[in-house]
Order: sequence, then structure tokens, then C-alpha cells
Amino acid sequence: MEAILYFGQTMVAFLTVLTVLVFVHEWGHYIVARINGVRVEVFSIGFGPEIWGFNDKSGTRWKFSWIPLGGYVKFFGDASEASTPDSNLPEMSEEEKKQAFHYKKLHQKAAIVFAGPAVNFLFAILIIAGMYFSYGKLELAPVVGGVLEGGAAEQAGMMQGDRILTIDGVEITNFRDIQIHLMLKVEDEVSIAVLRNEEVINLNFNLYMVDKEDILGNINKVRQIGIMNNPEERELIKYGVFGSLWQATIETKNLTMRNLQGLGQMIVGDRSVKELGGPITIARVAGKTAEYGIISLINFTAIISIGLGMINLFPIPVLDGGHLLFYAIEAVRRKKMSDAAQEIGFKIGGVLVLSLMIFAFYNDISKYLIDILSVNT
Repeated sequence: MEAILYFGQTMVAFLTVLTVLVFVHEWGHYIVARINGVRVEVFSIGFGPEIWGFNDKSGTRWKFSWIPLGGYVKFFGDASEASTPDSNLPEMSEEEKKQAFHYKKLHQKAAIVFAGPAVNFLFAILIIAGMYFSYGKLELAPVVGGVLEGGAAEQAGMMQGDRILTIDGVEITNFRDIQIHLMLKVEDEVSIAVLRNEEVINLNFNLYMVDKEDILGNINKVRQIGIMNNPEERELIKYGVFGSLWQATIETKNLTMRNLQGLGQMIVGDRSVKELGGPITIARVAGKTAEYGIISLINFTAIISIGLGMINLFPIPVLDGGHLLFYAIEAVRRKKMSDAAQEIGFKIGGVLVLSLMIFAFYNDISKYLIDILSVNT
């Protein structure tokens, strides 16, 4: 019974997060399309056969579909959900052309396509800003509150009360910066500058690899300095409306850069591609996050919204970034790419995206089976 309840909670949390983010993303496309006079024929949450829907007064069909992994808006003049041009475009009347996506100016089409990912980032900023405005931001000073016995820091001579100034040349302003730096670090060697009794001391040593449990209970090897924070060296910073928005924008930018850095490390082989998670991992984390309360789930939604916006901007045909790439090429050449070239691009992009999805599913299933086997043994 407990397993059924946990599964139900996981699915509810996952579908709630996914539905909200898909709606936000597609609404970005929808609203900018409407502003630019494009008729929207379908606004779908999910793919495949329709579960339920209705038509609004402008003729748009709003619906939920059976496959919940995404969604789409279909513009007037599109042949499919991928926004490929309809073969009947040349036969349209002048009045119909005014409402067709493919007859809009280049900058209008680019704005419509870009709006989806842009609204995902904006949505994340608003969530994070709301948290900062409501609860403030807790800052822990980068002061060593304790040194773990037998850890790397103790061996290197780090002492309680040391204030960490830089790690590997990167400025450290709070204790969270230390954790983030170590999370993205792929080398064992570390160089740390600390302030001790008004004197700057440089320490160079190797980090220790330790076992750490993640939110799903998996044990992972992580690099650790071997220090604890000082709970007395903390400050709760309160922000107004504009301060919250500014800090949220900075945090969204930082999260995006860390995502890109981690992905780049996977591409060059510095980080294992097994860390790449798919829908199953997202669902499990959503369910686990929901156990900590609605605030944790909302924060998780902001993080996933940033990832969704970032991925959709990758210059891969079939993704929004791929369409923007074609528009950029068209702007430089002052000539539209041929339908044949675009079709080849979409096929290549489709294969890449499908391959990535299959690989992510494989990682998800592998991790899930390992978890089940470890529990049963």
C-alpha cells in the first residue's frame, strides 16, 4: 500500500510540474504569435490522441492529449506539430496569408519561436524572485566552522575560523559557492586561499573522494574538502520587489551556466554521461521533492523550467534553437533555405533528439533497476 501511495504521489507531482512547464513554454509561443497576428489552430498539452479539449472564440483548439511528455502549438499554415510548412501555402488568399505563420516577417517568426524558451526563463525568475521576496536569502559566510578529522582539509593544515577567499582562483563569497564549485569540479587537485589572522595563506592539496547520498538515496562518489560551516556566521538578507527580481535573474543565469558547464564536461568526457537523467529521474525527484512540501516542489519547478528553456535553445533542428538557426542563416544569406535542406536538417535533428531521449531513458531505467535490486538484496 505504501508503495502505491508513493507511486501515486510521484506521478501527481511529476505531471503537475510537467503540465505547468509545458503550458508556460507553449503559452510563450502562443501569446507572441497572437500579438503578431498569427492564427493558432491548436494548443496541446501532450501529444497523440485528444483526451479533452474545447474551442475558444478565436478558433483555437485547447486540449490535453494522452502522451504527456511535452506539447505544441500548431499555427495556421503548419502541416504538423513540428511547424513544417503546409503544401497549400501558395494557394492561400491574401487575407489568409496575413494570418499564416510562414508568411510573417523573419523577425516576427524568430520572436514567436524564441518566446517559448524565453518565458521558461522568465517563469523561473518570477518563482525565485517570489521566494526571495517572501522568505529572503540565507547567506552563510565562507568561514570554516569545523574540520573533519582525517579529511583532506585537516591534512592540508586548514583550521577552524579560516575564511575561504578563493578556490582554484574563483572568488568565494558564501559557503554555498564552495559546494557549487566542488560539485562541478572534475580534478582532484585544489588550490585554496584562506584568510587567517589577517594573513592570506595558500593551500594546495588533493581532495578526498567520499560517499554521499543524493535525494533519491543513491550513493555517489563526490569530492570533498572536509570542512563544516559555522552556523553563527550567517545572515538572512531581505529584498524588495526589484531587488528580488535582480537577484533571481542572477541566480537563473548562474544555474544556466552551471547546467551548460556540466553538459560540456559530459561532451568532452570529463564527466560521466550516466549522470544524464530523463523523465523517470525527473519524476522520481519531483515525487521526493514533494515530500518536503509545496515550497520545495515550486523551487524544483523553477530549476526544471530553466533546463527546459536551455535545452530548447540548442541549435538542433526540431527544437526551437534549430528554427532560430535556420532564421539566422536566412538573415545572413538574405535568402530562405531550400525546403530540401530544411527537411534534411529536421531529419538529422529528429534522430539526434530521439537518440538522446532513448539514452536518457536507458540511464533512468538502469538506475531504477539498480535501486530495486539494492533494496531487494
